[in-house]
Order: sequence, then structure tokens, then C-alpha cells
Amino acid sequence: MGAVSLIDVARRRVELPQTRIPSGRMVELPGRGGSTYVTDTPGPHPESPTIVLLHALGTTGLLTWFPAIEPLSRRFRVVTLDQRWHGRGIHSEQFSLVDCADDVAALIDVLGLHDVIVGGYSMGSIVAQRVWRQHPSLVQGLVLGATTDRFQLTPAERGFFLGMGSTMVALRGVSRSRTAVRAARAAARGVDLEVSDLHEWALREFRSTSPWAVGQALAALGQHHSRPWLSRIDVPTAVVVMMRDRVIPTPRQLALARAIPGATVHEVDDGHAGCVLGAERFVPRFVEAAATVNARRRDFQRHRPPR
Repeated sequence: MGAVSLIDVARRRVELPQTRIPSGRMVELPGRGGSTYVTDTPGPHPESPTIVLLHALGTTGLLTWFPAIEPLSRRFRVVTLDQRWHGRGIHSEQFSLVDCADDVAALIDVLGLHDVIVGGYSMGSIVAQRVWRQHPSLVQGLVLGATTDRFQLTPAERGFFLGMGSTMVALRGVSRSRTAVRAARAAARGVDLEVSDLHEWALREFRSTSPWAVGQALAALGQHHSRPWLSRIDVPTAVVVMMRDRVIPTPRQLALARAIPGATVHEVDDGHAGCVLGAERFVPRFVEAAATVNARRRDFQRHRPPR
């Protein structure tokens, strides 16, 4: 029996939603140390509000969001980007959620975006929380999918993140080496292909983020703790909750929603990979959540308590 390639296994076992993959371009982010890959899909008319979508850990802007872009574009201008250390994102000396949020603000400025809703999934929702925290004047609404306000709530989690953090500090020198940077850039260039096979494209997109980049990002996520300031969020917020999530347990997602004043909850009967593998269930609920935020922001009274 001949060897079976990973792409053959993917074709047989993974059903991906068939949709058009939008083209993108590299965009320089002044003062942020480099460029990132951005897609910018117009809405139904020039005055359409914009939703900036932030991807999950170990993926890219397109790999997390490609099933949702076209449905969202019927109401919104839709922007995706590759975050630091992911895909064709900025390759800096270290990974931090603070930097990721500042990158989003820089992109909003470069593209001249107004009336921006920031949406995220998993890690992307954690960055979205920080975008509001660090740049509240740029954010008119939040759509947070499959996320939490903190990790390290159990002994097992604390042990995992402690070990991950120590290991990643030791490996940080590897990430700074010229060899690592060249390898990351070569992997990123490898995803720039004509999309003739969706499974092949998805696999290449996934491979464009290195394992050590995922490890560094995981270590940073372990330090995330937004509970002290979630109650200050003063923009309309929708929380998309994955009801069968084993990565970020569903009760934590619901607890985050309860901590944000006036947040609406939109349930999806799927697990953590449902943003793509359960797109037929996830996308309608995410579009509903985004539309709800957009409708509410017109009458939403923002309050500015002291930080």
C-alpha cells in the first residue's frame, strides 16, 4: 500500500465549507516593526460599518474567518489580518498581547477605518478585549467568540502554563535567530498560492505558523487576566458561546458574558473548532451577533469611568 499524504487524509476526514477565498496584500504598520497580511472585503455600500476580525491561536486571519467573510460582507466591510508571529504577521523579538492590540490600532489608522467593530475568536477575542482596553476611542463594539477572561484557574492549568512559560523563555533566543526568522518568512511565503484546492490551501495556511510561535503565544495567553476591568467595557458587546467547547470550557465563556455590562449571548452547538468545521452552525450566529452589536451601538450611551 502506498504512502498516504496528510492532504489526502484531510480531504477524506475534514469537510471544509466551500467558499471564495478573498485576496489580500501586505500592509506596513508604521511604528510596529513590520508589515502584515491583510484582506479587506467591501460591504454593500461605501458607508457600511467595518468589522475587524482577529484569529485564533496557531492559525491566520483567513484560516479562522474564511467561512464568515462573505456572509458578513452583506452587512459590513470585513477586514482580517495575520497577528504577530502567525502566518505573514510581524516577526518581532517576543510575542505579547499588548503588541497585538497595538497592531490592530495601527491597522485601523492606516486604513482610515471608522465605526469599527472588533470581532475575535479564541485568542483573537482576548486580543479584542485588549484593543478596547488600550484604544477605547477606536472601538464602537465587540463580538467575542469562544473566549475567557483568564486562564490558570485549576492546578492542571497552572502547571501547564508555568511549564510552558519557562520553556518558552528558554527558547526565546531561538525565535530571535536569523535562521528562525528566515524559516518563518519562507513558511509565510509558502501560503501565497492560487487557491485551487481548499484543503491544500488550509493546510499550507496552518503550516505558516511555526510550533515555537504557538508556544510563545500560549505562554502569553497564560498571563491574560481581564476580569478586573471587564465591567468597564462601555461599548455594545456580543459573546458567541461554543456550547460543547473543551478547550475553553463553556461555563467560562458564559461567565465572561455575565461580567460585561449588557452583553448579549449567542449560543452555538459546537466545539472549539466550530468556527470552521461547524461553519454552518457558527457563521449564522456570529453574523447575528455582529448585527446585534451594530444595531445597539446607535443608541448606546458610552460612559468613561476612570481607568
